[in-house]
Amino acid sequence: MTHPVSNASDPTERSFAGRLLNWYDQHRRDLPWRARGDLLADPYHVWLSEIMLQQTTVVTVRAYFEKFTALWPTVKALAEAPLDDVLTAWAGLGYYARARNLHKCAQEIAFQRQGVFPSDEADLLTLPGVGAYTAAAIAAIAFDQRAVVVDGNVERVISRWYAVEEALPKAKPTIKTLTGRLTPQARNRDFPQAMMDLGSGICTPRSPSCLLCPVSEGCQAAAQGRATDFPKKAPKKPKPTRYGLAFWVENDRSEVLLTRRPDKGLLGGMMEVPGSDWGSDWPEVDPLLSGAILAGEVEHTFTHFHLRVRVVVPIASVDQATAALEAKKKGATWAPLEDLDRFALPTIMKKIARHALENK
Repeated sequence: MTHPVSNASDPTERSFAGRLLNWYDQHRRDLPWRARGDLLADPYHVWLSEIMLQQTTVVTVRAYFEKFTALWPTVKALAEAPLDDVLTAWAGLGYYARARNLHKCAQEIAFQRQGVFPSDEADLLTLPGVGAYTAAAIAAIAFDQRAVVVDGNVERVISRWYAVEEALPKAKPTIKTLTGRLTPQARNRDFPQAMMDLGSGICTPRSPSCLLCPVSEGCQAAAQGRATDFPKKAPKKPKPTRYGLAFWVENDRSEVLLTRRPDKGLLGGMMEVPGSDWGSDWPEVDPLLSGAILAGEVEHTFTHFHLRVRVVVPIASVDQATAALEAKKKGATWAPLEDLDRFALPTIMKKIARHALENK
């Protein structure tokens, strides 16, 4: 098969795409959102998988993708689903703004664009929750448009191939420019997926298999024996710790009180075990909500901070505690303890519920 070349002037750069695509034709991953043969992928599947894959591994996403497409096989079906159902199905994937934007975007596609995804990269950028990377990926993979697609795997491949000394995230524009030099004028859907597969299976973070790499010729980091030195990353700032309380209120019907978090902000729109704000020190407790603090703490790490939570069982009557919490929180509901899984509880709230049930 004749493979396309890039517009780069250097012969090794010009042959990069052909060498990579030869390897990809034999070793491509079989993923449920990828089309087989010469068929183009379903834009709905590409969009859904790319939103899920943000900050999440392929291993984790596969099961969620299969669940979503079984529940909602078309973008119209997803658009017509209640947001609560979407959030519940998303629970555990994290970064819940993605789920809210997913639902919002599905509604725009289904109801304002007659169920048709735009193929133009600039038009894709106007959709809710679609950023530069996702727009490029959809344009290339779903519509075979030439686009420069750069995810974390591609950043690693390119930073090594060119030995980019500048640290991320400042190096991102440089890496995108260099990726553009290697991106061919044809096989637009295959090239970015080949780059992702190369980064996932060969050019791995800690133990790259340089001897098996189809594009090792021309790789500056490999030639220097410094592959694991790239990509350079700026030192991470230490994460602060925040503290909070969660109030576990059960009634005599084996139900627990849940409330809904605000639509905007961290874990927006998700259900929660009601609690205090999360601050830099342990909060004071409303007298109506004071009570027994269960042994141990629940810990969870978010992107920007660590969280420590103590679970309190109020000594006030259920009615008093409920009234106090409903005054502060919205969307209160009683959830059967045996059926908590059907509520849109994020991971931190599942940890709190598990802790309460094991220690009360």
